[in-house]
Amino acid sequence: QVQLVESGGGLVQAGGSLRLSCAASRSIFSPNAMGWYRQAPGKQREVVATVTNSGYTNYADSVKGRFTISRDYAKNTVYLQMNSLKPEDTAVYYCNAKIIGGSFRGDDYWGQGTRVTVSS
Repeated sequence: QVQLVESGGGLVQAGGSLRLSCAASRSIFSPNAMGWYRQAPGKQREVVATVTNSGYTNYADSVKGRFTISRDYAKNTVYLQMNSLKPEDTAVYYCNAKIIGGSFRGDDYWGQGTRVTVSS
C-alpha cells in the first residue's frame, strides 16, 4: 500500500498563489503517474494535472498557463504550484498516484484531500 499525504491548501484571494504538496510513503512502481484532481461542491471529480515518472505532464485546459506540476523523485513528492487563482478553482484537491504499466498496472492510490478556497 502507498499512503499519500497532502498539504498546502487554504484560503487565498483571487489572483493569489498556493503550492500544494503530496508525499508518498514509499516509491511507486514504474511506470507511473502522479497528479492532482479536484472536486468542487456539486460537481464530479476532475483531473487538474498529472506527471509521469518520465516527466511527461498533462494539464486541464482550465489551468494551463496558471498551474505547474512538478515531482521530486528522491522524495517521492509531487507539487502543484497554483498562480493567478480564480474563485472557480475553489475545490477539494486530491493527490493521486497510479501505476500505468507492468504487472501492477491499474493500482491506484488517493490522498485524503486538501481544501482550496479562492475568495473574490
